[in-house]
Amino acid sequence: MRIVIVGNGMAGSRLVSELRARDRNQRITVFGAEAWQPYNRVLLSSMLTGAARAGDIRLIDPGWYTANDVDARLGAEVTGIDRERKVVFSADGDVTPYDRLVLATGSAPVVPPLPGLDADGVVAFRTIDDCQAILRHAETARSAVVVGGGLLGLEAARGLAGRGLRVTVVHVAGHLMDRQLDAEAGDVLQRTIAGLGVGTLVGARLTAAHTEHGRVTGVELDDGTVLPADLVVLACGVRPVTGLARAAGLTVDRGVVVDDRLRSVDDPFVHAIGECAQHQGNVYGLVAPAWEQAAILADVLTGGDARYTGSRLVTRLKAAGIELAAMGETGLGDDEAEVVRFTDPTRGTYKKVVIRGDRLVGAILLGETGTAGLLTQLYDRVAPLPADRLGLLFPGLSAATPADTPVRIPDAATVCDCNNVTKGRIRACWEAGAREVSAVAAQTRATTGCGGCRDAVEGILGWLDAQETVR
Repeated sequence: MRIVIVGNGMAGSRLVSELRARDRNQRITVFGAEAWQPYNRVLLSSMLTGAARAGDIRLIDPGWYTANDVDARLGAEVTGIDRERKVVFSADGDVTPYDRLVLATGSAPVVPPLPGLDADGVVAFRTIDDCQAILRHAETARSAVVVGGGLLGLEAARGLAGRGLRVTVVHVAGHLMDRQLDAEAGDVLQRTIAGLGVGTLVGARLTAAHTEHGRVTGVELDDGTVLPADLVVLACGVRPVTGLARAAGLTVDRGVVVDDRLRSVDDPFVHAIGECAQHQGNVYGLVAPAWEQAAILADVLTGGDARYTGSRLVTRLKAAGIELAAMGETGLGDDEAEVVRFTDPTRGTYKKVVIRGDRLVGAILLGETGTAGLLTQLYDRVAPLPADRLGLLFPGLSAATPADTPVRIPDAATVCDCNNVTKGRIRACWEAGAREVSAVAAQTRATTGCGGCRDAVEGILGWLDAQETVR
């Protein structure tokens, strides 16, 4: 069977790997609009801080395609699809036939249609090329404005502040990370990030960028405020890339509409995964769902009967000096669910768990995430909660049963959902001498996706160390 994958980002490249792990004989062609080998977009902020370089965040080794007989067309844009002939057209003039077509075209950054945003020094933060452009401008810039106070914007702002720039985040909503946090947590986060050298303006809307000789000099807000800036980073959202699908006559809402086999609802020979796919009304913007979809679709394309039923999202902010984990329905109040919370704004701490029917449906941990591993396990598995709710917020305060404790879950339980790494595999790594998270990550890729399992992996390794000491 000839499988053509359009998109070689985190979803498309993962699908290629999953397919090859199951079947060595399928003919696989993958098109990537970027010339780069596939890389972990989640770790782009690490490049801004200087903790990683482009080669450090790649997902596969350079020789992997050749070694695995994959036809990889890097830097080749697909320009059209003919579903009747079952072929795709690329910008270099090639016509490539397929038996099954997979759209993994991802998302593109939202660039507001405002004056001045085409100036030198204004960069939308989405790709390695964008990251390198930001770093070039940061070498001579003294002040920066980051437009967007979501995950990517805050990570970019923290990275630039760490390089000595005066940084201000402009966010249109009433509090930071409004999609993941409630207002109180957003306020605590705002105080925390201010202590790290990042100013914030919430409830503020950009109206224009000021320029001089084609270069940005500042931005203007809707209240007339002008902020000086030598660098403007746009992190104000993304939009699924669906132009190919629309032009091919496929049903597109926010994303390409797919069924439980991740097939287009119009064409059983066309599939979609990742940020361009819409399943049961949901478009997921995180890596874990994309990789879960890749595994499901690989099974389907190799004769399996897997079904995708949706994903449960856990969000981690990856910014130096800030510990934050959020999951589920975080905005519910006491009139809608059982809510247990603790706040200490002066120390940058906010903790909240949301419970309905003795199941965890949402949580926020800001400033201290010691129970993040426990909460993630309970949330992912819709498991019953311990009677002592305080143990959900504070490590060591709960007499949780072994089943409630991530380090004591069965070896068959999945700890890293992004990479399908079980507790048993982590134990095997530890027994082979891998005593640090980095060593386990090198062998299993655990923690290298969204990073949400890091606390659980650390906890398992710590518990295993303690058990050895007891012996």
